[in-house]
Amino acid sequence: MLVLGIVIGLLVGVFFSRLLFLQRRSEKTNNQIDAPPSEVPLSEVEVHVAELDSVLNAIPLGVVVTDEQGNIILGNHIAAGVGILRHIDVLVDEAVERIIKKSRESNSAVRETLELFGPPPRTLVIEAMPLESEKSIAIIEDISERTRIDAVRTDFVANISHELKTPVGALSILADTIRDEDDLKVIHRLSSKMVKEANRMAQTIDDLLELSRIELDGSVVPEPVSIYSVIAESIDRMAYFAAQAGIGVVSQLPEDDCIVKGDRLQLVSAVSNLIDNAVKYSEKGDKVTVRVIPSEASVDITVSDEGIGIPQSDIDRIFERFYRVDRARSRGTGGTGLGLSIVRHVMNNHGGSVNVTSQEGEGSTFVLTLLRPSGNTAVNNI
Repeated sequence: MLVLGIVIGLLVGVFFSRLLFLQRRSEKTNNQIDAPPSEVPLSEVEVHVAELDSVLNAIPLGVVVTDEQGNIILGNHIAAGVGILRHIDVLVDEAVERIIKKSRESNSAVRETLELFGPPPRTLVIEAMPLESEKSIAIIEDISERTRIDAVRTDFVANISHELKTPVGALSILADTIRDEDDLKVIHRLSSKMVKEANRMAQTIDDLLELSRIELDGSVVPEPVSIYSVIAESIDRMAYFAAQAGIGVVSQLPEDDCIVKGDRLQLVSAVSNLIDNAVKYSEKGDKVTVRVIPSEASVDITVSDEGIGIPQSDIDRIFERFYRVDRARSRGTGGTGLGLSIVRHVMNNHGGSVNVTSQEGEGSTFVLTLLRPSGNTAVNNI
């Protein structure tokens, strides 16, 4: 309410300063009508109005003032940005009109939250209250980013508690069983299972932390990134795991390096997660191939495997958190069901796309498409 009071005070000052300026300009019209525009000095009132307008536009809230008929007589740049002044967003316009009308009828402040599903989704808080002379003011606050961060935090807590419940329960049972066990073979077997469950917990926590970091870091600061380095680091990350599984990972790169704009760590995370996914769902002796296919406007990074493939009924859901096509196999390979969700969020952050084609029993191919900066088609060295 303190911010609202400050805004109202500024608006009243702007409004009456403009009235005074118009009156003075009307009185001086005859004296200035013959003077060239460049020779007409700015009055103190006009300078004052400009300063107040500047302050009003610096406020990080949308501000709209309407007359007794509901017509907009004053507004700042933030209000224009959410569609109020330009009538871009009909839903926002209607909400502001309705809340202002309710405020006038009740002669009190009215506050409502407006959810817009987008894309992109937005959450606006609109507060209206009556002013003197039957005028009204509406304050529009865009809390979309705050809502998104709160949702990420809430999801993180819910997901981590859900996903850790199973391994924690298993560890408790195993620890209770091993406590009174005297057979060394049984102790060795149970302790191996405990290590496996502990590793699964650690992997789940790592994946959840990475996903949350990528979701929160939605505003990527673009910088030149070498696709060569992204592919090399991604393969290096998965090399030991692939060797343990008996899976070969090879790359097919163009003669010249390709440069994209983005976050290098996020891109490495996306590609390495695709390689990890391909290795987990391949059989010993299979091969995973990473290709880079450049075009004038974009770069495609494809990751292909010769594994079990994905049923068509599951294609639309594989990018959901914790969704596993083959849950029994995922338990055996230690999959958390978060890798492809991480890939999708990285692509969204970079304005790119991820697509998949798959045939059961023949393997799958995932394609990451990234836009290229104009004027940089090929660079050999960064």
